[in-house]
Amino acid sequence: MELYLLLLFMILAAIVAVEINDLLSSVIAVGAVGLGLCLTFLILKAPDLAITQLVVEILSLIILIRATIKKDLPLVRDGRWLFNTLSTLLFIGFFLIFAWFALKELPEFGRPIMRISKEYIEKGLQKTGATNLVSAIILDFRGYDTLGEATVLFTAVMGVLAVIRMIGRINGK
Repeated sequence: MELYLLLLFMILAAIVAVEINDLLSSVIAVGAVGLGLCLTFLILKAPDLAITQLVVEILSLIILIRATIKKDLPLVRDGRWLFNTLSTLLFIGFFLIFAWFALKELPEFGRPIMRISKEYIEKGLQKTGATNLVSAIILDFRGYDTLGEATVLFTAVMGVLAVIRMIGRINGK
């Protein structure tokens, strides 16, 4: 049921992002879609994907907001601050409710819920020889996944640095 609600939320946010006239509001709606996807990963018990999605989403939002924001925001100037405040509070409320349900579904600390995690715990030491089970899983069992996540984070950081750097810009714009 939570997945269907999150899917509906992401579809509505995507429609808002496409149909809204204000570019900054559109960027924020795209960010809502990404945060919904992050919560979906948590419900599906993929916390590594959720963390990667959250980091990339936040960095992408920083880049996009920096590219679209101006010194004089038309929504604040035109008297829509009440709508902006209420929609922000509504979004935060929905986010916290979905996060509560997603985090409630996580298993107790140290209790494996899937067959593969049970195998990691039982046979990790003899298969890898590493005394630290977390390092054994990250570097031996899931080495390519870890490399992919590191590549995504590195690319996101390089994108942020490329946007916010000041050297080489014409007239400081």
